[in-house]
Amino acid sequence: MTKIDDRRRRIVKVGGASALGLGLAGCLGGGDGSEETTAADDADGNGETTESGGVTDVGMVYATGGLGDNSFNDMAHQGVQDAADEYDVAFTNAEPGSPSEVANLQQRFAQSTDPDYDLIPCIGFVQQDSLSQNAANFPDQNFMVVDTTVDADNVANYVFKEQEGSFQAGHMAGLLTQMDFSAGAGETTDDAVVGFVGGKETPLIKKFEAGYRAGVAHADGDVEVRTAYAGSWSDSAQGQEIALSMYDKGADFVYHAAGGTGNGVFKAAQEAGRFAIGVDADQSKSLAKYDDVILASMVKRVDEAVYRSIENVVNGEFEGGSTETLGLEQDGVSVVYGNNIGSEVPEDVRSALEESETAIVEGDIEVPTDPSDL
Repeated sequence: MTKIDDRRRRIVKVGGASALGLGLAGCLGGGDGSEETTAADDADGNGETTESGGVTDVGMVYATGGLGDNSFNDMAHQGVQDAADEYDVAFTNAEPGSPSEVANLQQRFAQSTDPDYDLIPCIGFVQQDSLSQNAANFPDQNFMVVDTTVDADNVANYVFKEQEGSFQAGHMAGLLTQMDFSAGAGETTDDAVVGFVGGKETPLIKKFEAGYRAGVAHADGDVEVRTAYAGSWSDSAQGQEIALSMYDKGADFVYHAAGGTGNGVFKAAQEAGRFAIGVDADQSKSLAKYDDVILASMVKRVDEAVYRSIENVVNGEFEGGSTETLGLEQDGVSVVYGNNIGSEVPEDVRSALEESETAIVEGDIEVPTDPSDL
């Protein structure tokens, strides 16, 4: 596939073992199991599209779970879209169906000559081992990676202090669970209980759990925190089952860091008449059908990391070998109140969160990154 002037759109969707058999005929695609569409093909709005024909070519390798998670991957996609809106940027999306496909997708982008990708953003910690090898094999190729670090001169690393934003989410939940509070379709009970649902039990997601539990304890050490891991980023039914169990046992709020699995948490919140806290994106907007129970979201600016990395390449300022850490102070993470019911959060709770945010930024509160450190 060659670059074309009318900026036709193309999509690459990869699932299962088929990624290993993809042929690279000018661009990713053309192999069994891959799907490619033009703007006309995608006129019904289903699926994600990519653009071709710009000066700066970007090959996006997303985290497993793929686009449409209304969370982590979609935030990364927003970043490349924003860059394409601002600059003359073309991009191709590749969605690995499993971690075993990541190395092949990185390699195929790096090997491509038409287009010759100026930057390959690698989204998620699952990319680390593959990228370590591919960065060494393709020393002239620029890469960026989110949520992990690779020590190589051709890799720009972006990591986040998820524990800081999660602390804020926990602080809010810990305060409100002790109050007689109602908004939208949710209300608190007489029990001071909150919950956390993780996707896969990894060191990264443990940072979310640790920060959340620390925030709850900062509100009141007597508030009970229930935690569970679904073992998946895309099992909404499992997320719903876990959250319903937590709500049945008195939880007023459940915070998730589980990708698409978290959609089930929102369904459970509506079913139980309680509250949920979203993650990565403002999920009261990205999943508006649940905005009557999503009181807030812990936003992680993956879009900003992707945008910054592309902007640096456009401006000839790519910073390989560097690591940029984004926390509360850098606006890399934050708690945003829900679009529909967030305005109901009492002013004294908002003020308390502002105070704890200042204390974290100034170093007066040190937020743990591992639950065992609590």
